[in-house]
Amino acid sequence: MLLLPYVTPDKVLHLEKPVFGNRDVNKKVTTSQRIGEIGEKAANLQFLRIGFQFDGRSRLEAGIDGIAEVMDDDHPTAKMIAVQVKATERGSYVGETNAGFTYRVRASDFDYWRGSNLPVILVLYRQLDDTFFWKSLENLVGEAERTLQFDKERDVLDGRAKNRLAALTVAKQGHGYYVPPLGGGEDAIINMVPLQLPEEIFVAQTQLSTQKALARMNKVREGQRYDWMIDETSLWTFCDPLTTPVRDLVERDQVERIETDFLAQHDAVDQQHKFAGLLRHTLAHDFRDLLGWDRKKKQFYFLPTPGGVARKFRYLGAKQKTQADVVSVYQKSKGEGPIDYVRHHSFHPRFERLADQWYLIINPSYYFTSDGARALNYPDALLSGKKRLDTNSTVRGQVIMWHRLLSGLEFEDAGELLAPDTKTDRIIKFGDPPSIELPKSVPEDVWGAKAQKSRKPSGSNEQGSFDL
Repeated sequence: MLLLPYVTPDKVLHLEKPVFGNRDVNKKVTTSQRIGEIGEKAANLQFLRIGFQFDGRSRLEAGIDGIAEVMDDDHPTAKMIAVQVKATERGSYVGETNAGFTYRVRASDFDYWRGSNLPVILVLYRQLDDTFFWKSLENLVGEAERTLQFDKERDVLDGRAKNRLAALTVAKQGHGYYVPPLGGGEDAIINMVPLQLPEEIFVAQTQLSTQKALARMNKVREGQRYDWMIDETSLWTFCDPLTTPVRDLVERDQVERIETDFLAQHDAVDQQHKFAGLLRHTLAHDFRDLLGWDRKKKQFYFLPTPGGVARKFRYLGAKQKTQADVVSVYQKSKGEGPIDYVRHHSFHPRFERLADQWYLIINPSYYFTSDGARALNYPDALLSGKKRLDTNSTVRGQVIMWHRLLSGLEFEDAGELLAPDTKTDRIIKFGDPPSIELPKSVPEDVWGAKAQKSRKPSGSNEQGSFDL
């Protein structure tokens, strides 16, 4: 502290007030600002310990304190995560126990984060015990989900979170995806199944539009077939139309048999789309006694058993015989009472041509009905909840299950699963899905909360059952 002397008229030396340190000045850094700055610096250091880069933002930030970049063995990956740090000096979190606590997201932060084009995580830092906890905010989709539940063992921000953080930057939606996190390697299958098409296809002239053709076919009492596609004035089908009720849709003297490749390998995009539509219609016909089709949601789903609802599918899994509950009934009271809803295993199909090969891309999902037949009015909450429980093992198992079904590799003792005549007249055949060797393994805990409770893959059972 600097003191300035001065001399009075009576020659007595006095000391004036300190030039610096005047507490009367209004400038002051608040405790909240100080703790916030400490929290950001501490988070920066913690990300560096994990092996990630962290760049703080300017003081103009409004809800994102910094950007973390995923690093793989000190190699930058250009995969970014937005980070918001909430710091406290001491005290307990809401409902804190030895196992965990809750944290309520502010409405203003909620509105800001959900518009982000980067994955956003919330980091909580407490100075008293130097603890870091984190949570992904990718599931903040509604007002009711603004309360986050933290697990003190699982949600610690340290080296163990590296794989889960990296997985946030990899899109899990779309077709032909896999998650490449930062562990050891493993084999993976791709959700693309190659098609084996008939060598020939029938092209016939028609005077009907698609709408008129559908109306006419709906009047047919027996043998209705919808495995055809109308392109302007021509009808395409893999089945000879003169041998089925489709004959009423075409000019019977104008039916021609040509090589399938002539249409399948056409370069025009609109022709490829129409051919993909024909494949979808044909697939629906091939599995008409087993799979339903929801035109609005564009997904195939398992039908209930004839005369019942619940259904099982027994097949050869990746290593052994197994089974799946592909139609499950849930009652309002456990084991009794009326049906609350029915869950069906389903998939969204997408037909794509890569080079000269056509593939069916399988995107596994779930379909919900009120009684096995009528679609549930508001299934979004049920679908979202089930998806969050899915693990890598679950998704892999579903892709394998659908491949086994499409390939006809179910058990011989599958009972009444398939009617005998629906297997013999299938038009489209399927090959094995391609597999790749990943340089990095897929950690179970990046796929949902269900896998966090146990390292044992959820949905698989070495005794021969598989509850998807």
